[in-house]
Amino acid sequence: MSFSQFPLPARLVSALEADGVVTPFPIQAATLPDALAGRDVLGRGRTGSGKTLAFGLPMLVHLSGGRSAPGRPRGIVLVPTRELAQQVAGALITYARVVGVRLATVVGGVPYRRQIEALRRGVDLLVATPGRLTDLVERHECSLSEVAVTVLDEADQMADMGFMPQVTQILDLVPGGQRMLFSATLDAQVDRLVRQYLHDPVTHAVDPMAATVNTMTHHLLHVARPDKFPSATQIAARDGRVIMFIGTKHRADRLADELRAAGISAAALHGGKSQPQRMRTLDQFKKGLITALIATDVAARGIHIDDLDLVVNVDPPNDARDYLHRGGRTARAGKTGTVVTLVLPEQRRTMHRMMSVAGVRAESTRVAPGAPELAEITGARTPSGIPVPELTTPPQRNPRRRFGHESPRSHEDRRRPVQGRRGPARTTREGSFR
Repeated sequence: MSFSQFPLPARLVSALEADGVVTPFPIQAATLPDALAGRDVLGRGRTGSGKTLAFGLPMLVHLSGGRSAPGRPRGIVLVPTRELAQQVAGALITYARVVGVRLATVVGGVPYRRQIEALRRGVDLLVATPGRLTDLVERHECSLSEVAVTVLDEADQMADMGFMPQVTQILDLVPGGQRMLFSATLDAQVDRLVRQYLHDPVTHAVDPMAATVNTMTHHLLHVARPDKFPSATQIAARDGRVIMFIGTKHRADRLADELRAAGISAAALHGGKSQPQRMRTLDQFKKGLITALIATDVAARGIHIDDLDLVVNVDPPNDARDYLHRGGRTARAGKTGTVVTLVLPEQRRTMHRMMSVAGVRAESTRVAPGAPELAEITGARTPSGIPVPELTTPPQRNPRRRFGHESPRSHEDRRRPVQGRRGPARTTREGSFR
């Protein structure tokens, strides 16, 4: 099957082919017929499964040939984070231009002026985070009265991050039209959205909960506490790029500092960074100027790095869902990838239970710094020990949070309650990496 077999404009198919996009991914092949027909769609698929074109191409087709009035977009895509908004917009902008659809993003953490100016010029398709869009609506800079197509991307993550009040407020302002919701999982909050706002939706589930794909391997590396930081350092010194997940932004900064001191080009990515800093860090990582990206869950959601073959959980995730989203940074679009988790003795039982819930088969190996098993699995090697400078500027102080506006502080340091509906939080707070 190819995109030319769908009722897409010839110029759009040509643009896809020029980018080497010829054969649709399973979620695209399953979703496109119903989405192009105007049906409401509930799509379930893991991060990296090709969801953006699954909803993006039908939106562009429906919006082409029309013209939105100033401040009145006809299509909106709601996403949980700034990075995912940029990712979605970047994936669609070329095709939007081909069919004459004006696309813009509105996200928190950046100045309002340019976003307001774009809305006043007229935007057909708006990619937005819930808080900033709510804020612009309350400022009367954006009206949702003419929205004909609405998409909620990574709805489960918006629920986890506490955006449901803004999401429902936005949906209540949309008069109707086609609605599509994409989510890796379908929990109670997402199910309420589906029942309340989607009309007779067609469900397409492609690799929904289990993020394990044939090209992804999983390893639990059991380490003694004193060996955790030296092992992480040797992994970060590998030949190639790696994303290393950490529990809080403060620990991310500290690990990045210590890796640079060991001779590794590392940088932290978290909500305490300004939007320009985060985008610059990602760009440097994509170019290979930074080889070890130390990220928190919130900051890394939605980012896509081509040909990334290793993800390391320095701090174990809170639950199976977070594990799946972290692992989704690798083995994307049919590529191979490895997910490694460093497991302390007291975390073993929790991690094995988490793997079972996630539907993941992980190989357990006891490792130590310099062990051949560590090198074989991750490419770990001894760093140079020659300090390298930081490529990015220090984070700015966080601005005050406005109502309905995501501040860069985000949600990552608001750890889940000790006893919640998912049970006790799993990530330990260590005082030092050493």
